[in-house]
Amino acid sequence: MKQLTRRDAVQMVVAGVLLTGATTAAAAGADRIIISGASGQLGDAAVKDLLARGVAANNLILCSRTPESLAQYAKLGAVTRFGDFSQPDSLAAAFAGGTRMLLISIGGGAGPRPVAHGHAIDAAKTAGVKQIAYTSWLGISKGDSQGIAVDHIATEDLLRKSGVAYTFLRNSLYMEILLPQAARMVADGKAVVPAAEVRMGYVSRGDCAAAAAAVLSTRGHDNKSYDITGPALVGVADIAAAATAATGKAIALVPADPNAPPTRGFGGPALAFASTAVADLTGHPATSIKAFLAANRDKLLA
Repeated sequence: MKQLTRRDAVQMVVAGVLLTGATTAAAAGADRIIISGASGQLGDAAVKDLLARGVAANNLILCSRTPESLAQYAKLGAVTRFGDFSQPDSLAAAFAGGTRMLLISIGGGAGPRPVAHGHAIDAAKTAGVKQIAYTSWLGISKGDSQGIAVDHIATEDLLRKSGVAYTFLRNSLYMEILLPQAARMVADGKAVVPAAEVRMGYVSRGDCAAAAAAVLSTRGHDNKSYDITGPALVGVADIAAAATAATGKAIALVPADPNAPPTRGFGGPALAFASTAVADLTGHPATSIKAFLAANRDKLLA
């Protein structure tokens, strides 16, 4: 008999098939887990991972500005509610009954992010939430205090002062942002290697979701920070090699023109490290760039 993969298990649970053998606090009815932004890509993946871990759907409170998009989970027994960080009055009802929470950091459209996050933290505390896991920024762990780090530092500070147990999930850049670059390498048959390249610990969105689900469904994570990265540093040569392995297309490495102006990338030295947090939390290794591009072969060839 074919052994079920983790992806198979997730798909079976979402289809309503009962999986046994996973014992968690939430499955035992001790906790009800709030997922903010549950209709987004990260939130949706976290819901699937919680279900795959054996968390009962009726122990999930899924909040979104578009709760109607969560109908598949409502059918399984999850509570789906409207909640909008820019409408603080909506949050008390959205979070009612929850005891643990995944606070997914929002984009800039709802006003200053620390203010919006503060609304959510206050409402969660009032609702009786005992632990908030927050999706923060990896660079903070290496002293980054510029750019998007500013908002995440401010939100972490709000959580520390809230009196609620916190868990900081300091996520690296998503591997998903490398797909267009890798597809271009495949199409052009070449990849330009910057002279002063900084290789970074890109992580798949799926691994970020799995780490969050682990923190929410097991004990021992109060007032801790985790650096959520891929298993190794990734640069242009690594992307090219993985794209070749996935597609069979040769990609030549070309040094950057020494006279060309330097390229400005997102991230930088503060993201130039890899941790074992994904494996430590989930029990499975973080997704490598080779495995990630192999799983996205069709997109590379599109």
